[in-house]
Amino acid sequence: MAQLSVTIYDVARCCDLPLITVKRVLDNSLVDVTDRTRRRVLRAAKLVGYEVVPRTHNLGMIFMDENGKGLTHPYFAALLNAFKSAAENWGYDITFINHNATSENMTYLDHCLYRNVDGVCLACLDFSTKEVSDLVGSDIPCVTVDHKFDGVPAVLSDNENGVNMLVDYATSMGHRRIAFIHGHNNSVVTSTRIAQFYSAMAFHGLPVPDGYLRSGLYNEIGMCRDIILDMLGLPNRPTCILLPNDLCYFGAQEAARSLGLRIPEDVSFAGYDGIELTQALRPQLTTIQQDSAGMGRAAARRLIEMIESPNDYSRKPTFFPVDLIKGGTVGRWEE
Repeated sequence: MAQLSVTIYDVARCCDLPLITVKRVLDNSLVDVTDRTRRRVLRAAKLVGYEVVPRTHNLGMIFMDENGKGLTHPYFAALLNAFKSAAENWGYDITFINHNATSENMTYLDHCLYRNVDGVCLACLDFSTKEVSDLVGSDIPCVTVDHKFDGVPAVLSDNENGVNMLVDYATSMGHRRIAFIHGHNNSVVTSTRIAQFYSAMAFHGLPVPDGYLRSGLYNEIGMCRDIILDMLGLPNRPTCILLPNDLCYFGAQEAARSLGLRIPEDVSFAGYDGIELTQALRPQLTTIQQDSAGMGRAAARRLIEMIESPNDYSRKPTFFPVDLIKGGTVGRWEE
């Protein structure tokens, strides 16, 4: 009987082959594996005492929050909790994947193989890295949140329509000088929102002057406050500022208060996410509400479908609509 401490990683080290090759052999896959390699892996598995387990009912979750909010991140906390609850209802456990599984420097793919997960969900990370592309291009079933790879199921929020709603609403309230503070530059969500902001402003015949589009970080309240102070110091300052997300509204309040400005009489703000915390403030924050819990449940369902029906699952993305919460932080404006 194999010892509990023996893993696929031990087999790979014993036969000196990549983890993905070892997994293919142990999963009885015929993809890119020669008979000689198969015999080499099986000998190593027998030598170290490794027993093949067809399915572990364990799902990996990769969630890399650059701001350090982790599971306290108000938007992703709801998504992750819904993913976890849905997975558990299907009889699956969750393992968070990182680079610290062992003392050795393991990639995401290595860690997934080391933990022998049946599949993995990727959310809130830099999808442009080779490490991520290697994982989604492997034999391990993957689902992504708010990012699309060819042939990989994805769960997406309608960011284009969300930005359109905010610009449309601001213009309907009379605003012509609308600025936008966006989040991380390496995020597909951010690039989508920036492109749509330009498109929506052009649709309404509005310019985006220098200083009206600024790079910030999601959830960085202090940074957002400082950027807003700079914007409000412009000779022709914006009358309405779109924030990276809802939490940055606290920074907006600080900036307005320090300048003696009232919200929304003197300056207007709108957020993004629709988290409960900022909806409890007065005036209630104008924002776009995303269905984070629904996205989490869908991600779990899509991933489990891939695992349990590998020859019969949809590769089409699942889109979630967004809603505009008008709130009270975008006031009427007359030039």
